[in-house]
Amino acid sequence: MGGTARGVSAPGAVRADAGPASAWHVRAAADVARELDTDLEHGLAPSAVEERRRRYGPNVLAEVRRRGPVRMLLDQFADFMVLILIAAAVVAGCIGEPQDTAAIVGIVVLNAVLGFVQEYRAENAMAALNAMAAPHARVRRAGVLQTVEAAELVPGDVVLLDAGAAVPADLRLVEAAQLRTDESALTGESEPVDKGTDPIADADAALGDRRNMAYRGTLVTHGRGVGVAVATGMRTEVGRIAALLQHEVVPPTPLQQRLARLGKQLALAVLAISAVVFAVGLLRGEEPVLMLLTALSLAVAAIPEALPAVVTVSLALGARRMAREHALIRRLAAVETLGSVTYICTDKTGTLTLNRMRVVAYHVDGVLSERVPDDARDREPWATLLAAMALANDATLTSGEDGDGDPTEVALVAAAARAGVAKHVLEARMPRVAEVPFSSERACMSTVHDDGAGGAIVFTKGAPEQVVRGCTTRLGASGVVPLDGQETLATAGEMAARGLRVLAVAYRPLTAPWDAAPGALEREQRLLGLVGLLDPPRPEAKDAVARCHSAGIRVVMITGDHPTTARAVADMLDIVRPGDRVVSGRELAEWPPERLRREADAIRVYARVDPEQKIDIVSALQDRGEFVAMTGDGVNDAPALRRANIGVAMGRCGTDVAREAGSMVLLDDDFATIVRAVAEGRRIYDNLRKFVRYVLTGNSAELWTLLLGPLLQLPIPLLPIHILWVNLVTDGLPGLALAVEPAEENLMRRPPRPPDENFFAHGLWQHVVWVGMLMGGVTLATQAWALQTGSAHWQSMTFTVLTLAQMGHVLAIRAERDSLFRQGFWSNPLLFAAVGLTFLLQMATLYVPALQPIFKTQALSAGELLGCLAVSAVMVVGVELEKWAMRRGWLYAGGGLSGSSRRTTGSSSG
Repeated sequence: MGGTARGVSAPGAVRADAGPASAWHVRAAADVARELDTDLEHGLAPSAVEERRRRYGPNVLAEVRRRGPVRMLLDQFADFMVLILIAAAVVAGCIGEPQDTAAIVGIVVLNAVLGFVQEYRAENAMAALNAMAAPHARVRRAGVLQTVEAAELVPGDVVLLDAGAAVPADLRLVEAAQLRTDESALTGESEPVDKGTDPIADADAALGDRRNMAYRGTLVTHGRGVGVAVATGMRTEVGRIAALLQHEVVPPTPLQQRLARLGKQLALAVLAISAVVFAVGLLRGEEPVLMLLTALSLAVAAIPEALPAVVTVSLALGARRMAREHALIRRLAAVETLGSVTYICTDKTGTLTLNRMRVVAYHVDGVLSERVPDDARDREPWATLLAAMALANDATLTSGEDGDGDPTEVALVAAAARAGVAKHVLEARMPRVAEVPFSSERACMSTVHDDGAGGAIVFTKGAPEQVVRGCTTRLGASGVVPLDGQETLATAGEMAARGLRVLAVAYRPLTAPWDAAPGALEREQRLLGLVGLLDPPRPEAKDAVARCHSAGIRVVMITGDHPTTARAVADMLDIVRPGDRVVSGRELAEWPPERLRREADAIRVYARVDPEQKIDIVSALQDRGEFVAMTGDGVNDAPALRRANIGVAMGRCGTDVAREAGSMVLLDDDFATIVRAVAEGRRIYDNLRKFVRYVLTGNSAELWTLLLGPLLQLPIPLLPIHILWVNLVTDGLPGLALAVEPAEENLMRRPPRPPDENFFAHGLWQHVVWVGMLMGGVTLATQAWALQTGSAHWQSMTFTVLTLAQMGHVLAIRAERDSLFRQGFWSNPLLFAAVGLTFLLQMATLYVPALQPIFKTQALSAGELLGCLAVSAVMVVGVELEKWAMRRGWLYAGGGLSGSSRRTTGSSSG
């Protein structure tokens, strides 16, 4: 049992800091038992259990006090833009426009409900952590084997583990019989880990290298074991992660930040301009009540109350589109957030790779090859090698290349099957008669089979240094020849340097009687060859990484695998380029935070990292001004997913904890899906910019019209009802239709937007000013011409031109720089339908008798209507001329969404 400490006389002697920091893996089992004052043969006495339960509490994960639902709901109304909209609703009600009040209140409530649902779901991450805990545990107490609630475990309990069990606490193993655990949720290690009991000399060994420990939340996949509980509850490694997760706050998205800035800027501008309009009207002798209503109407109209609705609809449609692409959005704001990503920190296993081990290299008869020859079944040593791969194996294929058993063994059986060697056929002809199971101490396994001729044959596979040591010869095409063991091991080392997991395979014919002891079976064998396995990259991953590079997005691999394996996969995918670095968690632990921030730009692979280091990596990049997407599937990834600007959890093989902590869930666990989601996020942001460009230009036209009209000695061009109507029909349907505008061609060939960039960058504010002036100018010109010609319909014509000019504007700005006609005139039929409906509604205000008294309008003659249409078309010409000048670099130098940005290249070297 590895030693005992008799008696439990002093429960208080247990270390108060028992837990991860105590480095239990470096101590012998007897020393651990002595320090925890436990008896490994009999377990704790009942009195000791009660004492320790009082001292350490239950074996559960503590939760911080959460915000209640009421507080969560009230927080949704604290945003500045929401407060402005509420003020606008109050003003609209005061000036007798209840329909505007109802619309604004509805939008505010809708956004509050959406935000509440998102935050409420995010709070479930801790509940998912607790759900991971093993509900029951088998323990030895007072010499009796008992099954107890996992929450009742205390430090010092002797716990028994069997295949299929969840580990209920952090355990120092004292017995391990072919014990393997799946630690992927905690360490990111892609394969089950072989466990032993010997002390590990390295006190700073990574979790994945502590082979004599079993950690809470991991799963026993094979064998059995016994361990003593060294940490429970929040002192476990999972407890440490829970503590990290409790203190991580989801950062505001770029969209939320930009909308907040936009709301403040609009509020100040609108209040100032409305005050000027009111003052100018009074100076001209207009009625104070009329000017007050006009100023208030202008203030309500200038606030784009449709913006939250357009944002919500755009994000919802984007989330629906992403769901069809296997990306499930948990937080709506994450849809647009993807468009700002400058770094994608991605896991390796299952995201960049297939999460399926595959034989990719063979070293047979002195030759290294990547495939099995077509005639392998008919010539040696290939035929015997394939038979050994299939028979010295406990896995079975279920369908295709999927199977039950250890992933490495499944890969070997699948490789043999691809070459035409079926395991079940061989087993029928050569049944297994004896075996020596794999153990971490021996690092190999052997099976003995009846050869059908009165003898037997032993097949062995395992670590090259172990198997080659027992071989004296090798089987070649010309028969049995001498073996150069040093050369073979050197080849194995070269294969391992490529990131391959290397196994050596050997055999020996046996004659009766034969000795089944390991030492007898595994000597004087004949080497068949070396086999190299790898979890290969997904076929589409390399193209997806290249697409990230062209889009100015840097890809960083963060994995629990060995640095050599991680480097090999990164090389295959072109993630690592000349000058880039690979850093291990051990190195990272020795760095001060300043060094990581300073050097993070050159690091493309982080291997063997722990949960705190993942947070440090994300924080270091954010401190450099980067916008980080982080992928993950395990418990250890959850805090970093919460810290990242957008957390991307795996849906197929991920844990509930990761999915609850993330903003987005990949239903297919495919890196290429992230890249498609980034493109969708960019498209959505482009369309939101188009809406802001459209609505603010229209609002500025209304401001210029009302401000300049009196200064030009013209009558008040528009009545309050006209202002509110234009605002209602032009901002609503056409604005919503912009949300489904197709992506522009250069979408993924331009740098990411700087996260602190506002909506007015790249010439947008200039466009709002000068196109707004142009629109206001043609509106006032129409008024002046109508007055000059003595038309009694001058105000109706002014009203109509302002409405239709905005329709011409929305058609022209569908592309930032490309011509409307090059983009495809009918590429967005919904927008044309919205424009057509707005035109009909405007015509109704002119020609429906019941509406004329309400809107103070008169029916226009055919000539007057055609004149209004012709003047409104000036907007299309003006915007097309602007885009023509932009394409030639004459306007907004470096502007436009395809222009220069903070990063000018997508290469990994920056």
